[in-house]
Amino acid sequence: MILITGATGYIGRHLVARMVAQGERPRVLVRDLKRAAQILPTDKVELVQGDTLDPKALKAAVQGVDTIVHAAFITADHKESTGNHYEDTNVRGTGNLIRAADAPFIKGLTDLIRTAPVVPLIGGGKTMFQPIYVEDVVTVIMKVLEDPARTNGKTYTIGGPAYYSFSQVIDVLLDTMHASRIKAPAPTALVGVGAAVMEAVLPKPPLTKAAMTLFSFDNTTDKQSVERDFGFVPVSFREYMQKHGV
Repeated sequence: MILITGATGYIGRHLVARMVAQGERPRVLVRDLKRAAQILPTDKVELVQGDTLDPKALKAAVQGVDTIVHAAFITADHKESTGNHYEDTNVRGTGNLIRAADAPFIKGLTDLIRTAPVVPLIGGGKTMFQPIYVEDVVTVIMKVLEDPARTNGKTYTIGGPAYYSFSQVIDVLLDTMHASRIKAPAPTALVGVGAAVMEAVLPKPPLTKAAMTLFSFDNTTDKQSVERDFGFVPVSFREYMQKHGV
């Protein structure tokens, strides 16, 4: 039995779809059954209502489970809200899950560009990124699950097949949209103030304070990480945008 946390999230829902398509019936831990019914094929999964912050719910969720895919986390582009805090979900929730799994039966930026006449190049647009397609992330997860003898106990850091500066990311998005915008270098500190203001007044701000931390370092790993460890070349960011658009 496989347990998936964060099953209604971006990666989680793609993983559930792939597993169901392959004939699996995973158990999924969800907080909101109503929302889950709108997103997931509920007749093809085992729904368990609960939260990673609730140790009792987790203990019940891991009963009979031999593999856990933990996809319940808040990414930096999302605003914190009631019941959704970075520290609680990403740190405490993960810790609770690890403790619950420590048992004998467990083996193992588009909207802004559309509306703004000027695109701010945060920190001069030099920060490097390595985008990876969500379906390629799902393929990696499936390969990890399929070969536990090789993957158990290992940590994999993966990324797409190419590096892009933030300025280049904007260029690819503009090319895909057949649009032109003025790109203006913007000091990170100044944009950070703007992000704080937007987060305070907007329910879904285009930029958050947490997202600003991504511009303080290059978000990259080995370009051959996926091919070397999992035997396939992931789709490049530019190729994905040309095929799927924004």
